[in-house]
Amino acid sequence: MQWSDEAIVLGVRRHGETSVIAEMMTRAHGRHLGVVRSGRSRTMQPVLQPGNSVEVIWRARLDEHLGEFRIEPLQLRAGRLMETATAVYGVQAMAALLRFLPERDPHVHLYEMLGVILEHLEDPRDAGELFIRFELAVLEDLGFGLDLSRCAATDITEDLVFVSPKSGRAVSRDAGAPWADKMLALPAFLGTQASKAADQQALFDGFRLTAYFLNRHVCEPRGLQLSSARDGFVQATLKALAAIPPSEMTA
Repeated sequence: MQWSDEAIVLGVRRHGETSVIAEMMTRAHGRHLGVVRSGRSRTMQPVLQPGNSVEVIWRARLDEHLGEFRIEPLQLRAGRLMETATAVYGVQAMAALLRFLPERDPHVHLYEMLGVILEHLEDPRDAGELFIRFELAVLEDLGFGLDLSRCAATDITEDLVFVSPKSGRAVSRDAGAPWADKMLALPAFLGTQASKAADQQALFDGFRLTAYFLNRHVCEPRGLQLSSARDGFVQATLKALAAIPPSEMTA
């Protein structure tokens, strides 16, 4: 068995004296593990850092075997990703989210989204919004997608400001007003009429929204918790965004 593919490194763990087991998010073969011989060498260690893009060749005698990777670097962005807290935590948090998905199950759009986010993690104005959309996409692929396009009560598509915690559907301001204290806030940047970048409050609402449904549908049924890296990313992003003068916020 053999195939080749583009991949993004999610993590590695030691395997024997000189090798590692590498975890990759591949374009066409999903999240995939494989042994990298001499993966702890001075040559391979800089390549096998989370966030780097590589070309992989996977070989095994049978498809169900762990198999081995041969690695060629494509884009080594790990050094840059180590420069900010949002990037350090963001890489780890997205890897943890991808581990909710079955191994070797293709998710091409998540691979592409991951690559885009990795190019914007240093800027909290982009990183927060992209990360929340990534979490929504993971929920969708797990079968728990939210419907934020129209009001669950009236079917209108305007003035959507709430999300029902029961149905995961958007609710308009007027329809949801009587139960506002029980609703989740729908940040404007996720709405159908989004027109400007998210501010600190909008990102806080977005993180709270996705955390609620990830916990309810994914973590609690499996006896798991959201990763501590996600908490670190949320705090680092909100802190960095608060430090940006309002005049520098882009529309």
